[in-house]
Parts: sequence; C-alpha cells; structure tokens
Amino acid sequence: MAPLEQDVLTVREQLFHERVRECIICALLFASLYILCHFIITHFKKHTDFTAVHDDEDAAVNKIALELCTFTLAVALGAVLLLPFSIISNEVLLSFPQNYYIQWLNGSLIHGLWNLVFLFSNMSLVFLMPFAYFFTESEGFAGSKKGIMARVYETSVVLLLLTLLVLGMVWVASAIVGNNAASRQSLY
Repeated sequence: MAPLEQDVLTVREQLFHERVRECIICALLFASLYILCHFIITHFKKHTDFTAVHDDEDAAVNKIALELCTFTLAVALGAVLLLPFSIISNEVLLSFPQNYYIQWLNGSLIHGLWNLVFLFSNMSLVFLMPFAYFFTESEGFAGSKKGIMARVYETSVVLLLLTLLVLGMVWVASAIVGNNAASRQSLY
C-alpha cells in the first residue's frame, strides 16, 4: 500500500475506534443509570393488588409501565448529572492534557452524551410517559379481543387523538397571536 493510503486507513481506523469507544461508554453509563433507577423505583413502588390474583395481562402491563418509567427516570438522572460530568471532565482534561488514560474524555463524547440526553428526554416527555399512563388505564376497545395488543392499539389511538388535539390548539393559538393577516384568514 502507498503511504497515503496507509495514512487514510489509519485515520479511518482511529475514527472508527473513537466512535465505538463513545458508543460503549454511553451504553455503559446508561445501563448503570437504568439499573440504579430500577432499584430506586422498585424500592418505592407499592405492591399492586391484582398481581397477587395472578392476572397475567395486568401484571404484564404493569411491568411494561415500570420499564418505561425506569427508562424515563434514567434519562432524567442522566440529564441532571450531565452538567457536573461535563464540568469535571473538562477540568480533568485541562489538568492532565497528555495523559493517555484520560483521553477518552474528549469533546466528542460529551457532545454525544448531550445529544442523546436531549433526544431521549424529549422522547420520554412526549411519547413514553403519556404512553405508560394511557397504557395502564386502557382496557382495549369495546368488542375487541382482550390482551396486550388491544391495549396497545387503544393507547396508540388515544395518543394520536391527543396529539391532534394539541396540534390543533397550537395552530389556533398561533393564528390568534400572529400579527399578520394570513394567519387570521387561515383561522376564519
């Protein structure tokens, strides 16, 4: 191989290894936060009455809702701890700029963590928590077979209708508040 091709290959390998390292670190951090949040939620969670009756469907629904709430709490805890983690990692990098064992705390890792926390916190707030609430409250549509999928269908329809309602209210509010004639005309 030519030296130029070898340099391009080593740069590509280096970028690949940095990306894999960032993915592994993010996965390990989130897994540890998820396990910690699972222990916290199960410690404070009340024992439900219908799990003792051996109702498998309600137990499965509660388990799914518990996992969604655990995910959301892990994301929230990650969002709270991300700023101190960013500050501490910056100070460590400034204190030991040439240390080989500290170089994994680079700016790309911190930016990736910020992006993931922003994405997952929005997803949790908009989709997962309303889904968990409506999922525990649903029973399936009248006349349909009972089961988990009937509850999922009802929850999805309720979330879709809620989304349409919120979007409609935002559209009306923006047309009322807007100062141009086109927005008021679209409202009429």
